Amino acid sequence: MKMTADQIASVCGGRILAGDGANAVSRIVLDSREAGEGDLFVPVVGERVDAHRFLGQVAEAGASAVFTAEHRAEDIEPGQRTAWIQVEDTRAALQRLGSWCRKQRSLPVVGITGSVGKTTTREMIAAALAVRFQVYKTPGNKNSQVGVPITMWEIAPEDEIAVIELGMSEPGELTRIARIAAPTMAVITNIGIAHIEQLGSRENILREKLTIQDGLQPGGVLILNGDDDLLRDVRAREGFRTVWYGTGDNSQYRAEDISMDGGRASFTAVCGERRVKVHLNVLGRHNVLNALAALAAAEEAGIPMEEAAVGLEEFRGFKHRQQVFERDGITVVDDTYNASPVSMKASLEVLEHMGASRRIAVLADMKELGDETRAFHRDVGVWMKDHPVDLLFTLGELAKEIACGARENGGAGRIEEFMDKGSLADRLREVLVPGDCVLFKGSNSMGMSELAEQFYDAAG
Repeated sequence: MKMTADQIASVCGGRILAGDGANAVSRIVLDSREAGEGDLFVPVVGERVDAHRFLGQVAEAGASAVFTAEHRAEDIEPGQRTAWIQVEDTRAALQRLGSWCRKQRSLPVVGITGSVGKTTTREMIAAALAVRFQVYKTPGNKNSQVGVPITMWEIAPEDEIAVIELGMSEPGELTRIARIAAPTMAVITNIGIAHIEQLGSRENILREKLTIQDGLQPGGVLILNGDDDLLRDVRAREGFRTVWYGTGDNSQYRAEDISMDGGRASFTAVCGERRVKVHLNVLGRHNVLNALAALAAAEEAGIPMEEAAVGLEEFRGFKHRQQVFERDGITVVDDTYNASPVSMKASLEVLEHMGASRRIAVLADMKELGDETRAFHRDVGVWMKDHPVDLLFTLGELAKEIACGARENGGAGRIEEFMDKGSLADRLREVLVPGDCVLFKGSNSMGMSELAEQFYDAAG
């Protein structure tokens, strides 16, 4: 999208306080350090920092325009080239701009939400759709109240379909961003316990996830994981269709004959009388469900399963999401992007299917799990009884509960607990030998990606 500052002010219900309203804007940025010519800088008021404090330096850097909810005309130095756009609320103004941008685009939009698996499902759907369409997909993690409006701005006129990830961390948030994205298809991957600290129960999370329908366009499709105990009995609201995917007879898109080879799944996708063999080039049995969601979305977009399956075979994952590195005989599985009990168990299943002389799990704290957080950690350790590893190393206070559950139930041959990454890294360098496969998994804030990356280098 390209607009002038005057046009943006009009769309957002704002007004130009100072500067040149004819300035052209081609990009929206939230980081003041990135702002420059052609950019609109939106200062977000956060819990710790009010980005209005950076507006002066952004103007000095030559930004084309800035939003402000805290300045009057007399507060701004005269002679400014940067257009200062006064709005009541910068976040709300950005959302109005995002909604306006969406209305200028008539292309279909697939909106994806869920407790875990959103990003992988987004990438798989995009891969399946790419066999016929030019696909725009959410860049990085722009799935929030400020990220989705920017995503709407960035959709190009030549894009034919968009795949948009919609995140949620508080009540009402998904309604706001779903109305901005206005999807024609809505996918819910599962109802887990991510954000249970804020929402209180899985049932509350379900209610919030279903608000994706608040933005679904008339005649739209709600695509649900039929294997999820809370989603399998859900029906879309009146005016929408419901489609299920899964491994049971309740799903229109079903996986049969699932097999694993080197941690990668193959299966037969079944829809009515049609049967299509699918081979995945990403790790984990759980990706069968993500692939089925992609096949369902592709069919709804007019791409037969046979063609979509070819696109899925081209998908090979992305950074810190079950990436596999092999150096000097040591295999490293980097799944450090984030962690929840569901995704941690899925990663351990991947480790279970890796051919290795020893399977080693390096697991760190999982955050934002609410009052039952210690029980959720311990449950992972108890679960390991049926999916044991040779060595278990834990990092952090909460991860000690994983160690405790595994120790009491025989989930690991040897268990060691650590409180700092440096000591853990030193110990791993002592222990790892050729033939080992080591998995790294934990919440972002635990810094597990940096730890894992040391062993790409350490391994070669």
